[in-house]
Amino acid sequence: MTKARNLSGVNLTKSATAPSSPAAGDQWFDTTSTVNAMKVYNGTAWNNMSTGFSATGGTITTSGSYTIHTFTSSGTFTPSAVGSVEYLVVAGGGGGGEGYYGSGGGAGGFLESNIPYTVTATGYNITVGAGGAGATTQNSIGGGGGSSVFSLITSIGGGGGASRAYTSAGGSGGSGGGSNYQGPTSGGSGTAGQGNAGGGGGSGKYGSGGGGAGAVGSAGGTAEPYGTIGGAGLSSSINGTATYYAGGGSGGRASGSSNVGPALGGGGIGYSGSFTGGAGSVNTGGGGGGGGENNNDGGAGGSGIVIVRYLT
Repeated sequence: MTKARNLSGVNLTKSATAPSSPAAGDQWFDTTSTVNAMKVYNGTAWNNMSTGFSATGGTITTSGSYTIHTFTSSGTFTPSAVGSVEYLVVAGGGGGGEGYYGSGGGAGGFLESNIPYTVTATGYNITVGAGGAGATTQNSIGGGGGSSVFSLITSIGGGGGASRAYTSAGGSGGSGGGSNYQGPTSGGSGTAGQGNAGGGGGSGKYGSGGGGAGAVGSAGGTAEPYGTIGGAGLSSSINGTATYYAGGGSGGRASGSSNVGPALGGGGIGYSGSFTGGAGSVNTGGGGGGGGENNNDGGAGGSGIVIVRYLT
């Protein structure tokens, strides 16, 4: 804790704990990680001091000392002045592969920073990436997810999951799509700092999981009913509530009534039997799930999201 007295006799304190025995007019910079705000004592309680900074765009909410702008579709973020913001940028997830045993799509790239990012009084275009389409033929992979953008920050869309007869790796992206049993033993590659690779195929393995922001997708199973879960996503509290984003899609099963997944972060379910793979959850960047047997289509990836917040 640091403490000083200015010429007017007002105590100035920088600390994670409130000063004891304050007088009206004393000021305190609260360094608690979830606050980081300047406060003034009014004789009864500590009140936040306004930063004088505001902005328009997206859906606007508040949590504690923060104003939060959430973009679930593309738009414009326009600050009123020079200021500092924090952000979460999640891209769209990749689509799942077609069954038998379609593999899961990779999650969209995940980029978050609570280090102040400087903005000026101008409009910043926000792009929210769409989820990739699920694969519909056995010699293909699911569609790649769309990138999400805020200012100079770009999260890469997730790679598509491999279909039953696709002999190359799943698609690369923010996180990679899973490879199927005829593909290589490594899945599609992820982007450093944004996500992980998809699960590997080969060697009699089936229905690999797509990569997630927090983990590599699981390699396909080697015994009935095959199919494995996508890589887990990561949790963010930027909107005031801990929420998982960017989970990989799960691989499809051969048969039976049970399904695979979903992975934490909106990854789509890998379905069994005569069912299309599950879609990644909207505005999570989750990868689409692999389709079940009998040539069922892969699930679509989930759309991304952009969240910007600042102290008020």
